[in-house]
Amino acid sequence: MSEMFFRCSSLRELNLNNFNTNNVTNMSHMFYGCSSLKTLNLNNFDTNNVINMNEMFSCCSSLIELNLNNFNTNNVNDMSNMFSGCLSLKTLNLNNFNTNNVINMRCMFSKCSSLTELNLNNFNTNNVNDMSYMFSECSSLKSLNLNKFNTNNVTKMSCMFSGCSNEFIKDIKTLYKNIKDEAFKN
Repeated sequence: MSEMFFRCSSLRELNLNNFNTNNVTNMSHMFYGCSSLKTLNLNNFDTNNVINMNEMFSCCSSLIELNLNNFNTNNVNDMSNMFSGCLSLKTLNLNNFNTNNVINMRCMFSKCSSLTELNLNNFNTNNVNDMSYMFSECSSLKSLNLNKFNTNNVTKMSCMFSGCSNEFIKDIKTLYKNIKDEAFKN
């Protein structure tokens, strides 16, 4: 299913309730560049076997909300750029995301400029080695819960918060001492 709806820029709504995705392992770039997409129903998506979600929703710049509560991400190892460029995304609930096996979160939320809060309290980042640009240009972000972030294995953290507001960066520096200085460079 990789690139299945790649750059379907005129697509405005999509209901995939009846899709059988039981055996799918690669959903990378699946909706990449669906810039007019406003409604996306993935309520019955079976993601149990998926290992790659790289750029899955990247550049879906008209999506306002995305409900991924039913996603099983137990086997996913690549979430890089997953929501990058979702400029209009205001609500994103990732409470059920299991990130135990993820090693790449580079640019995961980059350019989600309408997101004001993000709770990643359930994220297990023990195996992640790349978090560079993860929240870059999230200019409206005011609240970010990283309480359980473990950055011990992260080797790439550059510009993690570039383009975020100065006030927000100040708060993050105060709250999370385990984040390296390189994360705050522009």
